[in-house]
Amino acid sequence: MRIFFGLCTAYEISRGYFYTVWGDARMTLNYSAAEIMQTVRMLRSENLDIRTVTMGISLRDCAHEEIKTCCRKIYDKIARRAARLVDVGEAISQEYGIPIINKRIAVTPVALVGESCGEGSFTELALAMERAAAAVGVNFIGGFSALVHKGYSDGDRRLIGAIPEALAATDRVCASVNIGTTKAGINMDAVAQMGRIIKETAELTRERDALGCAKLVVFCNAPEDNPFMAGAFHGIGEPETVINIGVSGPGVVLAAIRDHPEWDFGNLASIVKRTAFKITRMGELVGREAGRRLGAPFGIVDLSLAPTPAVGDSVADILEAMGLERVGGHGTTAALALLNDAVKKGGAMASSHVGGLSGAFIPVSEDAGMIRAVEEGALCLEKLEAMTSVCSVGLDMVAVPGDTTAEVIAAIIADEAAIGMINKKTTAVRVIPVPGKTAGEQVEFGGLLGRAPIMSPRAYDPGVFIRRGGRIPAPIQALTN
Repeated sequence: MRIFFGLCTAYEISRGYFYTVWGDARMTLNYSAAEIMQTVRMLRSENLDIRTVTMGISLRDCAHEEIKTCCRKIYDKIARRAARLVDVGEAISQEYGIPIINKRIAVTPVALVGESCGEGSFTELALAMERAAAAVGVNFIGGFSALVHKGYSDGDRRLIGAIPEALAATDRVCASVNIGTTKAGINMDAVAQMGRIIKETAELTRERDALGCAKLVVFCNAPEDNPFMAGAFHGIGEPETVINIGVSGPGVVLAAIRDHPEWDFGNLASIVKRTAFKITRMGELVGREAGRRLGAPFGIVDLSLAPTPAVGDSVADILEAMGLERVGGHGTTAALALLNDAVKKGGAMASSHVGGLSGAFIPVSEDAGMIRAVEEGALCLEKLEAMTSVCSVGLDMVAVPGDTTAEVIAAIIADEAAIGMINKKTTAVRVIPVPGKTAGEQVEFGGLLGRAPIMSPRAYDPGVFIRRGGRIPAPIQALTN
């Protein structure tokens, strides 16, 4: 087994030699025994991992006027291009001693691919994606997506209308819709529709506690190279195929901060940057090696502190280690701003190919510390919204009562989109109205999706506001040319 940077033998470890490969060049780097042991500790006891190796695949050449032919071409191309993805990921994990948790696929927004199809439901396209994902062995495939920030095409309308049925009929397919950008403003007609689509998806998957909604993301300023689900898709500016890496290490950052309880904020930011640097280098190594073996270019490393329900793998715990009594209290947004900025700076120092979202995620159901804060009454939806102004994404994996109206959900989306639009950043909403559940109850999703306390949105009705429709104009920040 080789520890990352390509460690080869016990002798070389003892002598402090690491080998790293960039392209065809092989460089020998000297590291101290302490640095070697720190890396080993990160991997073995601090939950450092490659969260996902995601292959992006262009499906633009799969368009066809016959939907069955389009489905066949989609299946064939995914199955051909990603045939070795899982095997290569597992081989690299074994050889380098780096846990690679997920192997996934992102495809061209299917609204673009299916637009040429005549009669037939876009659910058939989702089922073709599902079959292909199952055939190659990945756990999720993203890209059942539409980009409608400035308006709809016919393909967009057909895809969005098919989302509830498609997510109910599949296990692996993930959907996303981009409803706003800083350059275009916010498409409020799409915002209103997505409120209804989320409610329909919840109803169709009510026997699984609205699990379909966990596979649906509504974006503002969606990135084209995001490797994380459920929002990943293969952007129209991307190559034929590409390998993007999602790296995660909340436990590593937590350990670094706990080791220095006396440090001030400047020194705290520095230790987070240094830690992020090391994590990013590991991600780029894996991405380049995976790309070499799969015959696809390496794209980006997304350095995002993505928590899991595991103990010690929590972003909330990091913030509390900085000195907060509980996440959600005053000071939380400032602590999160420091963390997110330091992670980005460390990643940018380590690689010229940092992309995707890159920062800190705050998904409620997937973070044991966030769950604790909600259960204790420290963290509410309004505070979460404030936190999203300084972190990587938005309101993520938030469960709300099943009787929450489509208009309230749409208003939540609009608020998040406004934060993204004005601040020129990605924001997103993954909200789950759980049928039959009320505020204070729990819902168990299992696995990496964790469990979620049901959070209560404001009871006031935003229906008149949402029904105005039209487009919120782009802000003055959009005029950059």
